[in-house]
Amino acid sequence: MADQPQEFFARCASGFEQVLATELRGLRAKRVRPLHGGVAFFGTTECAYRVCLWSRVATRVQLVLARIQATDAQTLYDGVCGIAWERHVRRGATVAVRAHGTNDNLRNTAFTALKVKDALCDYLRKKHGSRPNVDAKHPDFEVDVALHQQKATLYLNLSGESLHRRGYREDGVQTEAPLKETLAAGLLLFSGWPSIAREGGVLVDPMCGSGTIAIEAAMMAAHVAPGLLRTHWGFEGWSQHDAASWELALAEAHAAMGDVDVPHRQIAVAGDINAQAVQIARDNARRAGVDNLVRFYVGNAAQAARHFKGLDRGERHPWLLVTNPPYGERLLAKRDLPMAYEALATAVNALPAHSRAAVITPDAGIDSSLGRLPHAQLDCFNGPIATSIRVYDVDDPSATCEVVSLGGTQHTVPIADKNSVQFAARLRKVAKERARWARKEDIWCYRVYDADLPDYAFSVDVYGDEAGERHVVLEEARRPAKVNPNRAAHRLADARAIVCATLDVPAREAIVRPWQDKRARHDRGSEESLPITVHEGGLTFAIDLAASHRDLPLEQRGVRQLVGTLAKGQKVACLFATGGAALAYAAHGGATATVAVDASKGRLASVRHTLQTNGLARTYREACMDVRTWLAKEAKAHRKYGLIICVPPTWLPAKDAGGREWDLVRQGQELVRAAARVLERDGSMVLAHSDASIMLRAQDLASPGLVIEDASARTQSHDFARSPHTSTCLVVRHR
Repeated sequence: MADQPQEFFARCASGFEQVLATELRGLRAKRVRPLHGGVAFFGTTECAYRVCLWSRVATRVQLVLARIQATDAQTLYDGVCGIAWERHVRRGATVAVRAHGTNDNLRNTAFTALKVKDALCDYLRKKHGSRPNVDAKHPDFEVDVALHQQKATLYLNLSGESLHRRGYREDGVQTEAPLKETLAAGLLLFSGWPSIAREGGVLVDPMCGSGTIAIEAAMMAAHVAPGLLRTHWGFEGWSQHDAASWELALAEAHAAMGDVDVPHRQIAVAGDINAQAVQIARDNARRAGVDNLVRFYVGNAAQAARHFKGLDRGERHPWLLVTNPPYGERLLAKRDLPMAYEALATAVNALPAHSRAAVITPDAGIDSSLGRLPHAQLDCFNGPIATSIRVYDVDDPSATCEVVSLGGTQHTVPIADKNSVQFAARLRKVAKERARWARKEDIWCYRVYDADLPDYAFSVDVYGDEAGERHVVLEEARRPAKVNPNRAAHRLADARAIVCATLDVPAREAIVRPWQDKRARHDRGSEESLPITVHEGGLTFAIDLAASHRDLPLEQRGVRQLVGTLAKGQKVACLFATGGAALAYAAHGGATATVAVDASKGRLASVRHTLQTNGLARTYREACMDVRTWLAKEAKAHRKYGLIICVPPTWLPAKDAGGREWDLVRQGQELVRAAARVLERDGSMVLAHSDASIMLRAQDLASPGLVIEDASARTQSHDFARSPHTSTCLVVRHR
């Protein structure tokens, strides 16, 4: 059997199927066929051993044992019992079964695996008189079951545990969010490192973490088989294991290292700002046997060039910078990403001519910071995170935009979209005029841009805090399906850099909110926080600019002022805590009593804090319940209010609405009519919403007993004059 071609399947991370297919052809595999999640190929047992030992991208190498019917549990069991397991399972070997995939009758993968394990063990008990022992963690013989529709494919896992476990990491000693070795190798192969290494080039990783990329690069250059350090393989419990062929494969791997002419020089330089991570990287490189080939240092990526000395061997030798920068999820806050990208751009710009740079990132906006567009791109996953490998030619001229700030400072801003120059000109013109207006009106928080250019469809808001600092928030409008996501990301990233330069705002004080469905983002806890204190209308507001909800919507500034004029001498009810800022205006305007109603304790706490901060909580009370339930109770008790503030959310999950999902579009009329029952005969209800496109029309609310006034025009502020539909305000009264 060792010399007979057999069918195998090499698994890999999604996106790397073509990279793995190329690698397998180089390892002399036959009939190579990329599929989703891996590559099918044919070869001898010797070929399979070679793949196990040498593949840098595969995570598992599996031998196809059989394909059987699996319409239900019994059919699956019978099919497994029909396999001659004594030809595969070595006597005394421990076994384990893993399963994935489902069908109509086999819906639980654990049950499927159990059924296959029982059939295998029952068969061997009949043959040998005893069942094999099961070892779920470190089995000698592991069967993988792939269920698809009415069939199951059974594989022998030849590699054992995942091939990304090379053996040079120390268990329990690791940096946060390390890059898997197989992913790092795939990144290097896609970026063209093997050919650059052969030409005498240098590998640079200025954000190396535990050094995986640099170590994998050094192993490639030195022809070190990635499996040489592993001590356990899945084929060791296989009856057909050919020990002689395996020993030959090992001997060839050891000989390959001696045959490669790797000068006694360092071929990679890698650094990280974290000294502990660099020490872990050094230890990993030592265990991998390539510590003499990698120069590690502690330092910021922006200072990478100072560590290049002695490595350059002339223009004929291109360099390759490859790195896995922070994503803003575990290692670094999203607010800090622009500084990290700026440091990375400095390292890229310090590379010699004819070099390349490659990054793996979920953020297409990184192109803006580098001022370049990738000439090659591969979409893939880093764990559960959808990312892409982006490869740049350093010789490509970087795109920049010259920006003069409102303070007169000249900035050269890297950009990815040349049209961003037009955005910069428009922004500066409007921002200059708005700044003069805001100073005159003593307004600290205002809008400077609101999708004035159709291709740059987002808003830019400025917030001045009590410390005299300025912050900005960029919020993307709903993105049409036809808009290319990469281009939208480029424009948003360009805009962030241009806005910060124009308004003299540090990049860390800029919050960017890409568009996403409101249901997906509603009331989610923010991973970041940017708390500031601002003033408006003689009141103080503590707000978190990074929060997904907005405590002080700027487009409703005029609505809040209207509420202040209507509140004097009135009992005021605020339906939904999203109107908490308006409730503070009401209390400040002379309301005799105030009440806030919302199903969320957290949102009510925010309203309470605002009133307490401004000394307006003396007559304040709150009701933590569904707004519709509260209105029904108040109507039953014949309690009335002279002013009702209603700033409803578009949508609320059922858990926030007493078990009843809230949707403004469907249930707005019900809300208004219920509120009218607790409104004084001469009272007013102010109904406001930031999304005019879904706000109820006056005619939709009309009823014989109500008068609807559209007050949107008189509540609109100067900074929203160019976007009159940003906010709608209706005043509802009894006839």
